[in-house]
Amino acid sequence: MTFGVGTRITIRLPLTLAILDGLSVAVGDQMFIVPLTYITESLQVKSGDIKTVGGVGRVVHVRGNYLPVIALHEIFNIKPNATEIEDGILVILDAEGHKAAMFVDALVGQHQVVIKSLESNYRRVVGVSGATIMGDGKVALILDTTGLVMASHKES
Repeated sequence: MTFGVGTRITIRLPLTLAILDGLSVAVGDQMFIVPLTYITESLQVKSGDIKTVGGVGRVVHVRGNYLPVIALHEIFNIKPNATEIEDGILVILDAEGHKAAMFVDALVGQHQVVIKSLESNYRRVVGVSGATIMGDGKVALILDTTGLVMASHKES
């Protein structure tokens, strides 16, 4: 062995990582992450529980309350696998005391994800608070749950 001869490997790690507990949901062929802290439950509903308000917005009757429906495929202009609410899953969200039902195709699983800022790397996107890279290498958007719920209450 000769001192000073060999290979040097340097690894730089960020000092802080923002890690989020989230539920991954599928809409069409896209994956989204919903922060677990905003989810109260998920369920399937019957068509009789869904009402149209003013010919535009939809609400769903859940446990005595009418909640506005947030259809992710409409917000992000994605072709969904489930076009009717009763064929998909509703994820009940509670943000700052306001509730809404988010319509998705399927629940995929619970994950801990590292948050990557979308705003500093790209630009501000309505309804999205960040992004993450999943285990299979695909990018999943992390939803701005509070923003989506508050927007659904302004519309209704």
